[in-house]
Amino acid sequence: MKIIYMGTPDFAVPALESLVEAGYEILAVYSQPPRPAGRGKKLHPTPVHARAEALGLTVRTPLTLKGAEEQAAFAALEADIAVVAAYGLILPSTVLEAPRHGCINIHASLLPRWRGAAPIQRAVLAGDAETGVTIMRMEAGLDTGPMLAEVRTPVDGKTAGGLTDELAQSGAALMLKVLDDLSAFPPVLQPEAGVTYAAKIAKSEARIDFAAGAAQVERQIRAFNPAPGAFFLLGGERFRILSAMVEDQAGEPGMVLDDRLLIGCGADALRPLSVQRAGKGAMNVDDLLRGFTIAAGTRLDPIEPDAPAA
Repeated sequence: MKIIYMGTPDFAVPALESLVEAGYEILAVYSQPPRPAGRGKKLHPTPVHARAEALGLTVRTPLTLKGAEEQAAFAALEADIAVVAAYGLILPSTVLEAPRHGCINIHASLLPRWRGAAPIQRAVLAGDAETGVTIMRMEAGLDTGPMLAEVRTPVDGKTAGGLTDELAQSGAALMLKVLDDLSAFPPVLQPEAGVTYAAKIAKSEARIDFAAGAAQVERQIRAFNPAPGAFFLLGGERFRILSAMVEDQAGEPGMVLDDRLLIGCGADALRPLSVQRAGKGAMNVDDLLRGFTIAAGTRLDPIEPDAPAA
């Protein structure tokens, strides 16, 4: 089977590697263009781009697929199927219809829940008990196509980063099963009930509002680990909380309740376990407090009603 692969972030790398290891012919790999990053703002290829080049594969990085020239180049590959995983660009109908068997997508949620850009983070943030991967046939709508297969996993206390790694592997394995015998996975329409949308994460969402309650803040911490990182401000400095636990102690939201950084969240409290100061590495709270005192009674910077997030 001749395949076009389309993906961009780390989540999409295992599926590409699995296709190569399984012996499929990869006609081309599509990924988003290199972006400036780091202090020097040098152009860096996406994780899929870099891995594809290391595997000796042809890489294409168009800014868009809306133009007739790019669409013609895509169709000229004469692929049997396109496999898509977190590509990040809209596929026009002419692209969706070009491969002989169309395009299938590895989507990191249990559709129709969490269609859209950030399904893993939204599942953690919402407190979902489980999530997973759905293999679906792509159509013009946003993750609305019929489903071919799914695999489930409990969320438990996992971070978005940990879930991303897990779902990338299970999604790659499920994709291979589907490709091995497409006829064994007849398409099933998504149910109309239970549709939710996973909007892209805004940077402003990463600032912690302790008035939301400790359970919600703890989910926020896991949802935004590793990026963008849930944080609070103290004296104008940003402190990321990387892991935490909920404790049954009432306290004013944002107020430090003891000398070990227990933070009030209203009816309960949050106990940070691992933190990161701006420009420094991760450390456990005990190590932080040995060199940086945050005494009981300290008020962490509140979120003003009309103030922009830092």
